Amino acid sequence: MKIIMDQKGVSKVAIVESPDILIRDVQDALDLMASVQYSHDCYKIMIRKSNLTEDFFELKTRLAGEILQKYVNYQVKLAIVGDFDVYDSKSLKDFIYECNNGKQVFFLQEEQKALQALHQLD
Repeated sequence: MKIIMDQKGVSKVAIVESPDILIRDVQDALDLMASVQYSHDCYKIMIRKSNLTEDFFELKTRLAGEILQKYVNYQVKLAIVGDFDVYDSKSLKDFIYECNNGKQVFFLQEEQKALQALHQLD
């Protein structure tokens, strides 16, 4: 795993790069968050969809809810980049829509839009 920092003014975003699945469970998500905070003093993370287990996108597993709740509790902003049109689940589409209209978690198809969304947050 490689972490690249993108800074605009005082806003810092940690861009996680890896060909591997990095988040398989809640503990993996917490470890990533802690690593980014400790190593880079950063509270905004951009990660690719391919770095998350597919179980994350099956809402009935409750994995997405548990992970995102931890990020909200620790006030870490998150953008997940990838193609989410491959999922047919109406619940997941609604979940993504609600997240994208908030100020904590974003599901976006383009890296530049994800960075822009994160940099606009306090």
